[in-house]
Amino acid sequence: MDTPQSKRTMGREVKAAVWTARHPGALVAPGTLTASGLELGWIATGGIVGGTAAALCGWYRAHPDTFDAVAAPRMRAWRRRWSAYLGPRWHAALRACDLYTIHRKTGEERFPRIVRVRSYSPTVDTLWLKIPQGQHARQYEARLPELTEALRAERIAVERVKPGVIGLIIERSEAFTETIDAPEMPQETDAVNLKSVYVGETEYGHDWRLPVLGQHTFVAGATGAGKNSIVMSQLRAIAPLIRDGLVRLWLCDPKQMEFTKLASIAHRYAADEHDCSALVDEFVNDLRAVQRGFAENGKRKITVSPETPLNVLVIDEIGALLAYGDGTVSRNLRKQLAIVGSQGRATGHAMTALVQEPTKDTVPIRELFTTRICLRVTSAAHVDMVLGENARLRGAIADEIANHEGTAGIGYVIRERTRVPQRVRAAYVDDTEIDQLVAFVHTGRSGNRLAVVA
Repeated sequence: MDTPQSKRTMGREVKAAVWTARHPGALVAPGTLTASGLELGWIATGGIVGGTAAALCGWYRAHPDTFDAVAAPRMRAWRRRWSAYLGPRWHAALRACDLYTIHRKTGEERFPRIVRVRSYSPTVDTLWLKIPQGQHARQYEARLPELTEALRAERIAVERVKPGVIGLIIERSEAFTETIDAPEMPQETDAVNLKSVYVGETEYGHDWRLPVLGQHTFVAGATGAGKNSIVMSQLRAIAPLIRDGLVRLWLCDPKQMEFTKLASIAHRYAADEHDCSALVDEFVNDLRAVQRGFAENGKRKITVSPETPLNVLVIDEIGALLAYGDGTVSRNLRKQLAIVGSQGRATGHAMTALVQEPTKDTVPIRELFTTRICLRVTSAAHVDMVLGENARLRGAIADEIANHEGTAGIGYVIRERTRVPQRVRAAYVDDTEIDQLVAFVHTGRSGNRLAVVA
């Protein structure tokens, strides 16, 4: 038998007691200061407080790395919890966006309760909310534009943490205001982890790393969005492996712009669409040869070595080959690249493709790419085409990135183990640093290993 619902609301004194139990610091901190003042004297208490403040200032100045990693996020989260996400202002924002429920008998307004605040970076806060019964994360996704304006934020993304709890990732201001320097080139191959290659930074101030081994990468972005910076950053990070023959670079470069500089360090290079088709045919033949070797030896996955190197196929402007070129060539490439996308991960045949228009008509094999990156695009529909259904609704507003040089390399990826979009920025690699990469690779090569398809 269901318990009948009362028309009376919880008493104010009980609400105050519950609030105090949830926020013990509201009583503990002033209570501790008062007790110290009465027991030790107010001068001694002032000295303790002043000494603590001086110690924090000394820590802040003497060791920025540990302070910013340990103390700053906690202090920032405490300040923002009490200044931005509590009380009438928070309730007013949720009420204006219709993100609350009303008890059908008492008429009491029920708002999501903040259970955790984290501020891992100066620009991004993460809030965990315990939502009232009758609400779901989808309601917040539908109201993100309104909630973003109500909280005076740059962007908000939503994730479902667990039943009854959702997370709001609130970007309070632009996280990327400065260009990120190109990755350093390690001297030794042991310093490179092919499953975690540094290419830039995330909105939390952490390293943005991408796998090269066992993954296929799809990068979409309009002209000038910075697509090439992602590939160039990866190549600089794995430069010693290219130098020592552990990674073989295959380049399809129909645009013939930035990647022409890499022709001399590529295992194969092609620019004309027919030559690109021949290059991909050879890439697939190499994949088949490795498969046969695995079958003979009973192996299931590759171990990178001079005998079985990692083969990386980079296709600049894949749309020019699959959709805009000769029909016979396009059909052959679609078939061969589908083989690479579906079978190449185990054999060490990775593929990276860059495109401006990520539609299914332009890139029919886009679903075979395991890692997808959406930089600035010209259409809101392109975001979901790249990152998956409802990615834009959850906060990946790549079509709203401003079109100027200062935003090159900024985009979105979907975080691992969750469907939440994360804002990232690739490091910028200029012409001089590309020349450094080429010179670095040539220093360790004996003889000419280049074979240009032309």
